[in-house]
Amino acid sequence: MDAFRKKQLIDANINVDSALERFMGNEALLERFLNKFLTDVNYKKLTDAIAANDKDGALTASHTLKGVSGNLSMTSLFSLLTCQVESFRSGDWQGAVDMMPDITEEYERIIEAINENN
Repeated sequence: MDAFRKKQLIDANINVDSALERFMGNEALLERFLNKFLTDVNYKKLTDAIAANDKDGALTASHTLKGVSGNLSMTSLFSLLTCQVESFRSGDWQGAVDMMPDITEEYERIIEAINENN
């Protein structure tokens, strides 16, 4: 991974060093998993569940996306989703829904950064 690519990912709030630790320094494997993130359906499931007022579906999608983003060291997205999951679990549906603009912004920033070298 060249310095420019690493900076792109860091600028998208991905802790590249932490992710590489998790992937035992294998940059190609990290890139492969970042590219798989592009096809992950949980963000769409989350937005669809919220639109349908499906509380269980929204919690499941948010929790799953939280895990995926955590494994890929997407720090800001992980943090937002952690708060959202807590809101869903505590019954604060509106509070969780109100987090979607910030979640969407972080999600789109990550997608854009991953796509820049594809």
